[in-house]
Amino acid sequence: MNIKFKKGQEVKQEFGGPVMKVIGFEPELIENIITQWEDEEGTIITAKFMDSVLVPANENTN
Repeated sequence: MNIKFKKGQEVKQEFGGPVMKVIGFEPELIENIITQWEDEEGTIITAKFMDSVLVPANENTN
């Protein structure tokens, strides 16, 4: 499997949302990128995403 992101990289969903940090990978799963971010109340949130719905946080999207 060719994962296009690196651990520690900042990413976001291609349609918007918070900037998240890649904290790990689960290559055997469809949702193979594990991310983490802090919401506006200071809660740390961890979630898994398919790599196809994520883009680098510094990439411009239209």
